[in-house]
Amino acid sequence: MKKKHSSNRAIFILESPWELDDGDANRSSVLPFIEGIAKYAGDVEVLHANFYDKSSFKKALGFLSKKRYENAVIYIASHGGEVSIGGVKTGDILFEIGEVAKSLNITGVMLGACLAGGNTINMEVFTEGTNITWCAGYSTEVFWMRGTLLDCSIIGRMLDLDDDDGDFNDKKAIINALGEAIAPFSKSNAFGIRKKPTRLDESVEFVVQARGKGKVAQTVTEDVFKVWDTKQI
Repeated sequence: MKKKHSSNRAIFILESPWELDDGDANRSSVLPFIEGIAKYAGDVEVLHANFYDKSSFKKALGFLSKKRYENAVIYIASHGGEVSIGGVKTGDILFEIGEVAKSLNITGVMLGACLAGGNTINMEVFTEGTNITWCAGYSTEVFWMRGTLLDCSIIGRMLDLDDDDGDFNDKKAIINALGEAIAPFSKSNAFGIRKKPTRLDESVEFVVQARGKGKVAQTVTEDVFKVWDTKQI
């Protein structure tokens, strides 16, 4: 019998078609980028499924939800809007993730979709009551390649957090990791668009909820960028 392979960490990718140009017949995908991050990190399993609407999103999430990991991150990769991601209401997506977060030990959620992170209160409410410790998303439209590279940097760094070291109980440790993840990216270069070009610190938002009794979800974007400042030379 073939020995069953087992990894301790995982990245769950739920992606909808991008159609970045007229000839993009499901050509563009974040999958190869994330596979590179996983290979670099080692001991990281990548699970990928496509979704097209609410029903297929729920089925895709259920298909991926087979095993509990020490550290698992969900990556939603899709076109987005102020109230929906890939044609599915953002609230519905966050609710479905919350339903499986504890059983899979989902530690964080990366909303890789334009405008999906603009409502930080929604992100805070979603995070409350789950064991998810961080959520990141964009408050503007973002350039596809730049956004994908930032998503990869965030996901790769957050996979380094270790429950055995108490990282998920430490708000400061989570914020520091997020700040370190975005530190290689310029804050002054155009990263997104909101009627006019926007800087990185105008385009991305972060919510953190350390685990432990009495701890609540809070928007920590300013704190994350303070860490960014300390990493510049």
